[in-house]
Amino acid sequence: MSKKLFVLDHPVLKHKLGYLRDKETDSIHFRLLMNEISYALAYEATKDLETIKRDVETPLSKANIERVVESPVIVSIMRAGNGMLEGIQRVLPFAPAGHIGIYRDKFINNTVEYYFKIPEKSAGKTVLLLDPLCATGDTVVACIDRLKQFNVGKIKFLTVCVGPSGLEKLHHFHPDVDVYTLSKEEGLNENGYLLPGIGDAGDRIYKMR
Repeated sequence: MSKKLFVLDHPVLKHKLGYLRDKETDSIHFRLLMNEISYALAYEATKDLETIKRDVETPLSKANIERVVESPVIVSIMRAGNGMLEGIQRVLPFAPAGHIGIYRDKFINNTVEYYFKIPEKSAGKTVLLLDPLCATGDTVVACIDRLKQFNVGKIKFLTVCVGPSGLEKLHHFHPDVDVYTLSKEEGLNENGYLLPGIGDAGDRIYKMR
């Protein structure tokens, strides 16, 4: 397995992913599960955050505790990435957040950006980039291209499921990006959806179908 790919191997997360895969799981529970899984991904991706020690008074004594020195920046790839945002912010409520709106237009065979806004002073900051699915890799590669134009620091991509071709493309163009996921999928169908996958995450999160 690539040193840049981190697959969370935990029975409870596999249990939750199983319900995401189930077409009978309704939109309410799909959103809840997505938040819970995102919560776990955030902890794994921030294990290396730098901390500083300081002394505090506890209700009974004194303690030497640790505080995060610098928060990462959270960036959601709209619209499905927003379904992960709440879970990430539960872990990092102090982290600023931005959004990128990019989609792949099959008629022009290219990506189209319609929205881009990240926090000021993002240069040099670690970025947690969110999207539940990485199928062809076109969208996430385009988002990383744009983020690097703003001279951000380390980029970590958090996703629930990633396809082999998407992962290959991502690491071809951006070999420095770490990927955190629950599953490396079998492949894509003729319409570009991951197999076995979880369907269209955006539609299921926002009850479009």
